[in-house]
Amino acid sequence: MHYGWKAAIAVGFTLVSSLSALAADMPVKSVSPAPYNWTGLYVGLNAGYGRCGSPDCSPAMSGGIAGGQIGYNWQVNQIVFGVEADAQAAWIKQTSTLGGVTTEAKNNSNGTVRGRLGYAVGPALIYGTGGWAWANNEVSATLGGVTASAKFAQYGYAAGGGLEYAFAPKWSTKVEYLYNHFQSVNVLGVPSGDLNLHAVKLGINYRFY
Repeated sequence: MHYGWKAAIAVGFTLVSSLSALAADMPVKSVSPAPYNWTGLYVGLNAGYGRCGSPDCSPAMSGGIAGGQIGYNWQVNQIVFGVEADAQAAWIKQTSTLGGVTTEAKNNSNGTVRGRLGYAVGPALIYGTGGWAWANNEVSATLGGVTASAKFAQYGYAAGGGLEYAFAPKWSTKVEYLYNHFQSVNVLGVPSGDLNLHAVKLGINYRFY
C-alpha cells in the first residue's frame, strides 16, 4: 500500500508536468479589448483661446473663451456621426487709440450648431465638423471721459475638426479647432466688416448610457 501511494504521486506529478509542457507549447490567442461605444447623449464644458489677426483684424483681436456643449452621437461600425451645440462667454477684444479717441471692439459671446463626422479607433475619435455660428459683439469709443457704445449680433458658419479620447466608460476629453466666419452687418449705419475668428478649445464630456 505504501508503494502504491508513492506510485500514484509519481504518476500525478508526471501528468501535471506533461500538461504544463503541452500548454506552454500551445499558441496564445490575444484578446482585444471591446471597442468603445460612442452612441448616446453627452454634455460637457470647454475653455480655450480665440484670435482674429491681420488682415481680418488690425490690431489683432484675441482673448479667452469658456462655456459648454451638448450633443448626440450615432456609431455604425467605426463611423461616428452626430450633432452638437455649444455656447461660450468670450473675452476677445482689441483696443486702439488715435487722435485722442480710444476705440474698443469686443466679442462677448459666441456659439455654434454643427454636424460631426468621425472615425473611431477604440477609445479615440478623429472628427471633422461644420455648421451655423453666431456671435454677440460690442464696439465703443471714448473721448474726454465720455463713452458711446453699440452692441450687435453677427451670423455665419463654423468649420474645423478635433480629436476626442475616452479615458473612462462615461468620460472623454477633446481638443478642437474651429474657424468661425461672421458676415458684416450695419452698426449705426456703418458696416462692421466680416469677422473671422480662429478658436482652439479643450473640453471634457460626460455620456449618458
